[in-house]
Amino acid sequence: MLRIGAHTSIAGGVHNAVEEQLEYDGNCGQIFTHSPQVWREPNIDDEEAERFRDRSADHGIGPWVIHSSYLVNLCTPKADLREKSIASMQAEVDAAAKLDVPYVNVHLGAHTGAGVEGGLDNAASALEELDVPDGVTVLIESDAGSGTKLGGTFEELAGVLDRCGLGLDVCLDTAHLFAAGYDLSTPEGVEETFAEFDDAVGLDHLECVHLNDSKHGCGTNKDEHAHVGEGLIGEAGMAAFVNHDAVADVPFVLETPTEDGKSFAWNVERVRELRGA
Repeated sequence: MLRIGAHTSIAGGVHNAVEEQLEYDGNCGQIFTHSPQVWREPNIDDEEAERFRDRSADHGIGPWVIHSSYLVNLCTPKADLREKSIASMQAEVDAAAKLDVPYVNVHLGAHTGAGVEGGLDNAASALEELDVPDGVTVLIESDAGSGTKLGGTFEELAGVLDRCGLGLDVCLDTAHLFAAGYDLSTPEGVEETFAEFDDAVGLDHLECVHLNDSKHGCGTNKDEHAHVGEGLIGEAGMAAFVNHDAVADVPFVLETPTEDGKSFAWNVERVRELRGA
């Protein structure tokens, strides 16, 4: 069964994310537990959590993913930022357990002068400080690769998984892959990209996909999302990606824009059309 949904809001209570997902006709999804632009712990009471769990189960919506704060930087050499990042991630995995959400997604961040190997070491050791509850898995998200940000190559993703004893998995973002230089605009490019990922990381580690087209060209390192099939990856590339055997059972989460009269609902339907579902 195709699992496709959108990043939805928890405004007014985390259970409202389920109601919003239903509006888009989605059957999986992603949330922030708080504003991603500030250091703040999730504030989800027991009643809200129960309503979220019950409504998700009633409507068959899942899996859900919690996206960590944008401020988290696991690669940083700065002690204060490292400690804040670890504390923020601990709060997120605890919230995931409370909500029965199986995944917490995080960007590795930027090494800011520590170097690639130093940054990967920092990220792995930071993650190993977490006490991750049973049933929750941390997903490392692929990055567009600008500046000193890590996670833009499959080798960097593998480097963290290899260093860390936590049992990590991966979320691939199609717009980020394209921006980082993996050409998804043709069926041949999609096939090559999955083969490279399998060689470097292993397809068994692919647990989620952020499904976004790109407003910028391949290898530009510019991260700006477009509607599915209407960016520079294009319809042929997106169709090849969503129909590839490697993602037959992997949930797709949309982070597409709301513009040009098209919303998440349009993109959900578009993916179903491309998949023939």
